[in-house]
Amino acid sequence: MTFLDFAKTPPMGWNSWDCYGASVREEEVREHALFMSKHLKPFGWEYIVVDIQWAEPEAKSTKYNQFFPLNMDEYSRLIPAENRFPSSKQGQGFKALGEYIHQLGLKFGIHIMRGIPRQAVHQNTAIKGTDKRARDIAMNNICPWNSDMYGVNVDLPEGQLYYDSLMELYASWGVDFIKVDDIAYSRLYDDAHKKEIAAIRKAIDKTKRPIVLSLSPGPAQVKNGTFLQDHANMWRLTDDFWDHWDALYCMFDRAAEWVSYVRKGNWPDCDMLPLGHIGIRAVDGGGGDNWTRFTKDEQYLLMSLWTIFNLH
Repeated sequence: MTFLDFAKTPPMGWNSWDCYGASVREEEVREHALFMSKHLKPFGWEYIVVDIQWAEPEAKSTKYNQFFPLNMDEYSRLIPAENRFPSSKQGQGFKALGEYIHQLGLKFGIHIMRGIPRQAVHQNTAIKGTDKRARDIAMNNICPWNSDMYGVNVDLPEGQLYYDSLMELYASWGVDFIKVDDIAYSRLYDDAHKKEIAAIRKAIDKTKRPIVLSLSPGPAQVKNGTFLQDHANMWRLTDDFWDHWDALYCMFDRAAEWVSYVRKGNWPDCDMLPLGHIGIRAVDGGGGDNWTRFTKDEQYLLMSLWTIFNLH
């Protein structure tokens, strides 16, 4: 079995970003999971994904609190904020939440940022399995829109070891899906962070757990298509997609560029479906707390395009 067998059909589910930005709380995740298990699971919807900054205690929306202290363990790995995810107390991480989602017959996913926390580097904290510390593996190829992380130098064995320890932790939580952000496209280098993508692929494979790997944000570069097929199940074709006609119109051209890379286990990703009630605590996309601004016809068109694009 290879990682291509982990996603034989396009993964479908719910992600917290469009509704809650970085601020989703455990009780909300559980409520959405329960609804999905009752009403959408029979139609193939199965993933429940907690998006960005689950380690940030004071996250309020899609606006980040820059350089805010995050919850972190002794090995420089982010862990859930206990005030937002109460079941994570006493070092449990997302294990209890993952078990609840699995009991509903669903699969559990999380978002992470590429790299190692800045606070780990500033404090020069430990890395599991080595005497090297965070500052020894950090690289200053930082994200241009989020202040949480430094990059990781995976040319060093200890850099790979750090990613290995991350995936080992997530596998112990029962994670089935990982969305890695600030990695599919670099605005600084006009390319993907290929070395870190390869390191993450290797680290996931070492866990022996069937974890779907999704890379964000886009636009991914078509020139990297074969590389992305060889390392990930999904990769974003666009930056965040919101409920604007212009964005939907442009997606036809993006889908046409990428259609030859669609195959079982590889699903170039048009991004989320901003349908229904969105923006509850998300302020991106210009909508705020609102019902989707797509008309009924546009909603049908969106679902038709996403579906047709993934036929192979």
